[in-house]
Amino acid sequence: MTELWQLSAGEMAAAIRNGDTSSREVLTAILDRVDTVNPTLNAIVRRLDDEAYAAADAADAAIARGEPVPPLHGVPCTVKENIDLAGTPTTQGVNALAEAIAPIDAPVVARMRAAGAIPFARTNLPDLGLRVHTDSQLHGITNNPWALDRTAGGSSGGEAASLATGMSPIGLGNDIGGSLRNPAHCCGIASIKPSTGVVPSATVIPPTDPGLASQLMAVEGVMARRVADVRVGLEAVAGADPRDPFSLPVTLTDAAPGERLRIAVMTDPPGGTTDPGIAGVVRSVADRLSDAGHEVVDATPPELELVIILWAALLIGDVRSSMDEFEDVMGEGAIALLRSFDEALPPTTPADQALLHTERARLLRAWSEFYGEHPILLCPTWCHPAFRHGADIDPDDPTDTTETIRAVTPANFLGTPSAVVPGAVVDGLPVGVQVMGNRFTDLRCLTVAAEIEELVGTFTPIDPVAPAGA
Repeated sequence: MTELWQLSAGEMAAAIRNGDTSSREVLTAILDRVDTVNPTLNAIVRRLDDEAYAAADAADAAIARGEPVPPLHGVPCTVKENIDLAGTPTTQGVNALAEAIAPIDAPVVARMRAAGAIPFARTNLPDLGLRVHTDSQLHGITNNPWALDRTAGGSSGGEAASLATGMSPIGLGNDIGGSLRNPAHCCGIASIKPSTGVVPSATVIPPTDPGLASQLMAVEGVMARRVADVRVGLEAVAGADPRDPFSLPVTLTDAAPGERLRIAVMTDPPGGTTDPGIAGVVRSVADRLSDAGHEVVDATPPELELVIILWAALLIGDVRSSMDEFEDVMGEGAIALLRSFDEALPPTTPADQALLHTERARLLRAWSEFYGEHPILLCPTWCHPAFRHGADIDPDDPTDTTETIRAVTPANFLGTPSAVVPGAVVDGLPVGVQVMGNRFTDLRCLTVAAEIEELVGTFTPIDPVAPAGA
């Protein structure tokens, strides 16, 4: 028999709405699962049991009164600890912010509450979210449930590990260099990096105003085990908010019912090597979409390697302007990684930065024309499997994280949507496939991701797996 914690967010909402269970019963099942699993993973770093039970009882009372309810009514949700959740600290994973209590919710949290969801826990992230491996100065390492000696990805690794193991059905994270998608690949769940501006972002914890790279490339987003839940979550949190002057009141493009699309497939992105197993998964998924009636062609978007280089050049501007502050608050491993990133990139002048933005405009146009011919791009998320803990900062380890994540950064640089859905499990580790599209085609990307999920099946929730030989 299916346990309550194994249900998707949509299934939980339907069961609560129909009277098959209660929000309190669902929350109890989830918290029992946290008691069982979290000591092994260290994904959830703060629980809000009393507040969550009060909200669950209120949700059940609304059902008893026969009130109309929103789509996620009574469903527990988790929130990454760099997103403001009223009454809790927005720690960013560092000791210096351990008591930085937010008095109000971030817009995405407020909108999830309005959709009926109940925040019940906070999840781990690396220091200031600036690493693709979740190892926090404040809370420690989050383990990958598929192999405890592997990374859960980052920076939303606590969210992904919680979702993959049934400790949460839906959660909130963010992304400036794959942070919603990296952990989705590593942990075998679904997510979307929305188009820039679709989902508002705001904080009351200084610094409250983002740097240029964050303005152009950082987004808030939703993660879940099922694509349908990601879609419900995205629709709940999208839209302009006065606290975020960069947020937009856009209408998102979807595929027409039953529409067959011209899909570009790129199994081996230029700029580095791709694990043969991962390339094979992308090819297999492409073949299934072709069999389902889509027109699938091999194609690489314009100047991909330059886009990856310029993403790094844009991001390093924010990093360099704040390096002194970072060194004051970040842990040794995290700051070492930032220093190596800084040292690997050449100095930039104001003229270089001006040229970068001119090039960005040109590349936006070129990719938009590419998407005009190929509405969907299918490619790897990471080009390599989840690496072992600490490999990203080990000078003796051959892991090159920049090469590994090279397929995720273009969507940040260009502000375009990118959904991730598991395509298979290879050698005991999940492989996430990226479904990318032009700006504001977020729903079309999710529709194709949902079709992939239907074709290949789902792989979570799972119980944590000890490393071989343990």
